Amino acid sequence: MDISLVIPLLNEVDSLDELNDWIHSVMNENRLSYELIMIDDGSNDGSWEKILQLREKNPAIRGVKFRRNYGKSAALQVGFQMASGEVVVTMDADLQDNPEEIPEMRKKIVEEGYDLVSGWKKKRYDPFFSKNLPSKLFNWAARRLSRIRLHDFNCGLKAYSNAVVKSIEVYGEMHRYIPVLAKSSGFTNIGEQVVRHQERKYGVTKFGMERFINGFLDLLSVTFVTRFGKKPMHLFGLIGTLMFVLGVIALLIIAIQKWYALRHSMHGNLVTDNVLFYIALACMIIGSQLFIGGFLGELISRSAFDRNHYHIEEEC
Repeated sequence: MDISLVIPLLNEVDSLDELNDWIHSVMNENRLSYELIMIDDGSNDGSWEKILQLREKNPAIRGVKFRRNYGKSAALQVGFQMASGEVVVTMDADLQDNPEEIPEMRKKIVEEGYDLVSGWKKKRYDPFFSKNLPSKLFNWAARRLSRIRLHDFNCGLKAYSNAVVKSIEVYGEMHRYIPVLAKSSGFTNIGEQVVRHQERKYGVTKFGMERFINGFLDLLSVTFVTRFGKKPMHLFGLIGTLMFVLGVIALLIIAIQKWYALRHSMHGNLVTDNVLFYIALACMIIGSQLFIGGFLGELISRSAFDRNHYHIEEEC
């Protein structure tokens, strides 16, 4: 099979007919075999009933209905597990992603050897201050921390080789950072394609401003997990050791000052009256706690079931 399309949706009943027809037309026009995996993430507007109706007309459709709303990451993870196509494409169900971009994205995967191709909505039909500006800041921070040169991490339209989606686990709110997860699994050939952004035709957005706060926190989490998940001591131990050493140096300065004052019969303040003493004490305590935290993290990491799980590309 050429393409598996994974489409998570929540209360998008009005757009499903048009979306199905549009995808079917593009796939037929380009002579691509495909499966359309729709994940109903707890809709209550009749979306599931619409999926069942569409399946009677289009046998390429496969549907999954969640008992409640689990979130986009959970929907994508289930879709990835089901996908059998050579190339796996994700897109939103609100008609803002254009299926006509899919053949070119597939070509980049199959013919040009990319592991992942992310869409870039260069021109967006969204409010500037409530969506565009926060999105630009968010993407700037993601580029800096992840070191992946993508302009639009949160674009729902992405294409992957099947090996990528079978090698990663999407959880929590990590759907924004699938390129980061892919990179940590050894898939470093990540590309980008400018895609057309459509104005929303039906319904309302399911994401509020809180997604930017949650997104930044998730960015810190995924950055830590991918870099230090199996070696927490390298982070906590290093910072803890530096803080402890700074505390020791501060105490040595205090001790030298006290010795000098006594040596020359000078009147000196009590050590406990010196603000540097408390700074040194705080540094040594915090440094010790960080070091112990890193040590405990190492013990937990070594006890994890996947501690010796490595992504093997091929063997002979």
